Amino acid sequence: MNESILKGKWHQLKGSAKEKWGELTDNDLTEIEGVHEQLVGKIQERYGKARDEAEQEVRSWERDVGLR
Repeated sequence: MNESILKGKWHQLKGSAKEKWGELTDNDLTEIEGVHEQLVGKIQERYGKARDEAEQEVRSWERDVGLR
């Protein structure tokens, strides 16, 4: 996926990310600013998930919102 697409649409997608991962704070979402790797890392941190599992969730979410 083109990282610039996620960054460009991040303001629009923050709500969707918050719905999917409710434990992410508004500050987390602001820090992430549409950077794929940072989103994966925050999900790992907040949910205690393995990197592969968090990566798979983010990729699935990206498909669901039309980024992949």
